[in-house]
Amino acid sequence: MAVAGLYRRVLPSPPAIEFSSPEGKQLFTEALAGGTAEGFFKLISYYQTQSEPAYCGLATLAMVLNALAIDPGRTWKGPWRWFDDSMLDCCEPLEKIKSQGITFGKVACLAVCNGAQVEPFRTDQSSIEDFRERVVSCTSSEDCHLIVSYNRAVFKQTGTGHFSPIGGYHAGKDMVLILDVARFKYPPHWVPLSLLWDAMNTIDKATGHYRGFMVMSKLQKATSVLYTMSCKHENWNVVAKYLTEDLPLLLTSKNLKDVNDVLCVVFRSAPSSLRDFIKWIAEVRRQDDGSTVLSEEEKGRVALKEEVLKQIRETELFKNVTGYLGFERSLCKSEAPLGYTDSLADIAANVCCQVAGLLTGKIRSLNGCCKDIKLRKSVCKEPVTVVSGTVTTDGTEQMVDMLIPSSETKPSCSFDFDQNSCSGIPPSIGDGLTVLLVALPQDTWLGLKEEKLQAEMKGLTSADCLPTLLQEEVLHLQRQLYFLKADLNISPSSS
Repeated sequence: MAVAGLYRRVLPSPPAIEFSSPEGKQLFTEALAGGTAEGFFKLISYYQTQSEPAYCGLATLAMVLNALAIDPGRTWKGPWRWFDDSMLDCCEPLEKIKSQGITFGKVACLAVCNGAQVEPFRTDQSSIEDFRERVVSCTSSEDCHLIVSYNRAVFKQTGTGHFSPIGGYHAGKDMVLILDVARFKYPPHWVPLSLLWDAMNTIDKATGHYRGFMVMSKLQKATSVLYTMSCKHENWNVVAKYLTEDLPLLLTSKNLKDVNDVLCVVFRSAPSSLRDFIKWIAEVRRQDDGSTVLSEEEKGRVALKEEVLKQIRETELFKNVTGYLGFERSLCKSEAPLGYTDSLADIAANVCCQVAGLLTGKIRSLNGCCKDIKLRKSVCKEPVTVVSGTVTTDGTEQMVDMLIPSSETKPSCSFDFDQNSCSGIPPSIGDGLTVLLVALPQDTWLGLKEEKLQAEMKGLTSADCLPTLLQEEVLHLQRQLYFLKADLNISPSSS
């Protein structure tokens, strides 16, 4: 039997004023004249309705990223690069968000992953005066936008936690325009700023943290091009806690003599899921038009990733990490350390399977997702960068290309890279662990008892003397780790 379902909700007014009402139009006209609706037109150009009931955070973020003209660096459909809420899964599986929603910290993490500059403020770390100042600043500019996380109940609306962007501010009435992304439920509406503050100044029962707001702008520097921290696995919080809380304490309890001793403690004591926490990003494209030619933009992005990879492998820390891993490999010849594999065939199969998951919105195992994986460019005089394969999803086959960065700088440890003797080596365990160590706070090493060793570890893991491109890569990971630390020991809240 067909179920009628729900067709919209009546917007409780007061306290809200519908944007399209005569009073709402008047408020907008006056805000525009006052210069505090400048960001409205960029946002409204990319206004979208959340595609799932719990996707308010994702839809809000996609809308703001598009309004800031940030290039995703990956295709949405056909040849088009565009942000859609179904693409924002680097910090949390979409299936989990669909059923449970997403946290304030994870939204901030997602924004960083996708090239935005983010300033998050929970209400217990800010004030209504500061919030008003940020609202005025953002609504007076096209270069930044403000996202709010609030409790709908304060506005007498149905539901609880929700995310949406702010589209304008009326100084005379002290009201803000909420561009509600749940357009199937409520239209855009004006609310008193003080009441919105009250709605944000509530504790999310699922997290134990206050809600708040985020100021987002376009990162003027190069965005992260190679590595990211992933929370898509179940035990991400265990790894984050180990790196930020347990590890510094662990180092104080050991009598360590050299760098290799430190690395032994760091990696042997780490949760097994550490291998799922630091990920490198492979660009994937559908072969919709049958073209096998790389565009200049694609070549440029791969070249940038390869430069980051080269810079990582030129650090002294990388030499220490790969030396340690080579020693570990010699003790356990049947397995790669920490369960990693550096085989290009395995890398391609893994990436290919993730593509299958994205195309269907489902998490898939690595068995049977892909076939006919082959190197497209394997001339030994230049690095291998393109791998093609066939993704099978629900009986339908789709040809895809994976643009895999590589570097001629060969890691010093003797892993089986399966490169057909070519000089180009794709991202390996040593690269990921090296950049992860540099992303840790410098006070991680304060517990080392030997002052000389402490100074050596600080020197090896300092980003100060790194090339600018690698510094930006590390800064990106440090921002992610900061946001993830704020979400430790909590589960996503419904939005």
